[in-house]
Amino acid sequence: MSHEEFDYVIVGGGTAGNVVAARLSEDPAVTVCVLEAGPSDVGDDDVLRLDRWMGLLESGYDWDYPVEPQENGNSMMRHARAKVLGGCSSHNSCIAFWAPAEDLNAWADNGCSGWSAADCFPLYRRLESNDAPGDHHGRSGPVALRTIKGADPCGTALLAACAQQGIPTTPFNTGTTVIRGANWFQINSDENNTRQSSSVAYLHPIMGRRPNLEIRTGVRAKHLIVDADRRCTGVAYLDPDLVHTRAVTARREVVVSCGSIDTPKLLMLSGIGPADHLRETGVDVVVHSPGVGENLQDHPEGVIMWEAKQPMVTTSNQWWEIGIFADTEPGLDRPDLMFHYGSVPFDMNTARHGYPTSENAFCLTPNVTRARSRGTVRLRTRDFRDKPKVDPRYFTHEHDVRVMTHGLRLAREIAARPALAAWTGAELAPGPDVRTDDELLDYIRTTHNTVYHPSSTVRMGAADDPLAPLDARLRVKGIQGLRVADGSVMPELVTVNPCITTMMIGEKCADMLKEDAR
Repeated sequence: MSHEEFDYVIVGGGTAGNVVAARLSEDPAVTVCVLEAGPSDVGDDDVLRLDRWMGLLESGYDWDYPVEPQENGNSMMRHARAKVLGGCSSHNSCIAFWAPAEDLNAWADNGCSGWSAADCFPLYRRLESNDAPGDHHGRSGPVALRTIKGADPCGTALLAACAQQGIPTTPFNTGTTVIRGANWFQINSDENNTRQSSSVAYLHPIMGRRPNLEIRTGVRAKHLIVDADRRCTGVAYLDPDLVHTRAVTARREVVVSCGSIDTPKLLMLSGIGPADHLRETGVDVVVHSPGVGENLQDHPEGVIMWEAKQPMVTTSNQWWEIGIFADTEPGLDRPDLMFHYGSVPFDMNTARHGYPTSENAFCLTPNVTRARSRGTVRLRTRDFRDKPKVDPRYFTHEHDVRVMTHGLRLAREIAARPALAAWTGAELAPGPDVRTDDELLDYIRTTHNTVYHPSSTVRMGAADDPLAPLDARLRVKGIQGLRVADGSVMPELVTVNPCITTMMIGEKCADMLKEDAR
């Protein structure tokens, strides 16, 4: 029988939320309920088979959020947000990185005590079972991480070309930040190429085996329930019958894990957010929290693509198997530029503008790892069914333009190295005639994409920081019994792909919940 009261209610069976659920339910005396709007991923090869991940974009598994018209960016861009158990860890390409120590230490130095590399690295070790060498790695965690073996000859040639360009072949996840280096990625995927999402790694092994854990899929949160004492006591959600509103209550705490777009949306629908905006939208203000929906950060991504002179690979783990890090100015402690190498054409944003394409092509996608543009998430209406307004404000900071332009030029230099001569054919996009800063900028603004890493919209910070909606223990300021655990809590987006860091946030949240319950 379904119970309507639990110790903990987790809203969103996402990358971090499932970690929290699994860890809390290790204690058989603690009851946990997970509410997930999307379907289960159990037995669903469209989700579980990693090589199919690109088919999930703009599919029924995707909330598929448009962006608001962009002053300096691609207004036709979509933000893929997963609508399935596992969240974006069930939807992405499973590129697995520990965050650089410098990222985490910056969090701690800016008011997030307990989040330094010394605090967080043991949590990466706990969550992983990693095949890479090094005493720092975990060998018995729930998430299998493996190093791609590299069966793509064009990719092998690319690494040689990078070395000729002064970008050495350097292993990732060694505990030392790679500022300038390239290699095959590590991925959270098993040897059968089944993705190791938070649902596969943390929930599948315990589903049906823990009577204290209930996972409800196909139920969409409408708003949080907050009592007169400003305590969050539960969640109202739309029943799978799509008509009736149900509620579950939490004896201890509610944890929101809906991601960097839907978490601020849910908080604002519940009266927690910028007071003026809530009033304009017709939502009663419970707590004025001006930082909710602010500080939206992302990794904006460009693309440069070549026709291949030889046949490209026809099978792959996930088609984006190599990463390249670079620094665009001296003295950096972290790379400010990263490329993903795709062994497939990537014409999602170029073909519509008439750029030529080919089914036998490869590409490099430069992204700005530490972008300085900042955007917002806002309610469109007070109706929970309406998509929020997502305004990333891409390329509104000159730094991002400079780094991306540098990236396109560096990609051309790599492609022109002798090691790639047998592979690099005609440049399809932007094309060899696009050379000047103005021409490159026009191309970037028109055709750029995202690495799908929105973050930091409900950031944690010091207790006295009025623009940080959360304290360093992930508690929502001004509300009792409510925390957030997902990518929205990051004060600054990490330099690398953030999926494993988001799982680490789930581990950290579970630890804090256990500590505070004593």
